[in-house]
Amino acid sequence: MATEPDKAPPIEASYKAREVEGFLDLHFYRKIGYQLALICSRLQITPAQVTWAGAAIGIAAGHLYYYRDVRVNFAGMLLQVLANIFDNADGQLARLTRKGSRNGRALDGLADHLVFVSIYAHLSLRYIAAGGSRYVWLLALAAGASHSWQSAAADYFRNAWLYFAKGSSGAELDSAASLQIAFDRLSWQDAPWKKFLLRLYLNYTRQQEWLSPYLSQLKQRAEETNDSSIAHHYLEASRSSIKLLNLLATNPRMILLFILLFAGQPVCYFFAELSAFNFLLVLLLRRQDTICQRLISAGGKRAVASSNG
Repeated sequence: MATEPDKAPPIEASYKAREVEGFLDLHFYRKIGYQLALICSRLQITPAQVTWAGAAIGIAAGHLYYYRDVRVNFAGMLLQVLANIFDNADGQLARLTRKGSRNGRALDGLADHLVFVSIYAHLSLRYIAAGGSRYVWLLALAAGASHSWQSAAADYFRNAWLYFAKGSSGAELDSAASLQIAFDRLSWQDAPWKKFLLRLYLNYTRQQEWLSPYLSQLKQRAEETNDSSIAHHYLEASRSSIKLLNLLATNPRMILLFILLFAGQPVCYFFAELSAFNFLLVLLLRRQDTICQRLISAGGKRAVASSNG
């Protein structure tokens, strides 16, 4: 049902949670995305349609980075900002209209990957066209793989924070085991697109669980014991990780890329992915693993004490 103008929910209803939103998201993207989401709701435009529109704009932005003309590059930057607005708006629309789904999350992830494939490919082609080595493709591939792991980790821990703060209804923290069951139930013949999207989402979730197996164990421990103190201690200990999460989000990458485009050295972005952003990834993983291991150990000690008592 479309949202009436005089009954529009507050903007906070479109947030995941204020605590995990970045500065630019809160003060720029979410505000514009909220207005776009309300318009789409009135026009009965679906979150998936917004996702595809944003992906098309982002792919076009990547193409404009191929040209060694700052004015053309600046047009690409404006398109990428617009694409990011759409990327915010699709999730906000889904939350406002309560149309969020696993398929939607998988589609959103696919769209994000297509946008950055376009950016990485066009930056590589630009470098080669200027006389650079074709081995830049290996550099771009390594940077893209790093980007994928970084984004997966940041998304995983962000949703973990939401899970322990709001419960399962407020987070997108699925397990690979439950997704595998849902995947097996679908038929390639009857629902090929849904099964394809779920395959992508299942692979993504496995990637996340491989990155931080201790978080999966902690989530399982919290569900089995119904111990509310686990959530409380995790949230308190993880507050310092929020800044790391946001540094691995889209906005810092965009700012760095824009600076390098103005400087005429966008290929240096690949080196930043492989160095600075991977350093942040390792720091985040170590911090989160320490927190989860400590809470799992503390929970085990409480269980032993309880059984002895």
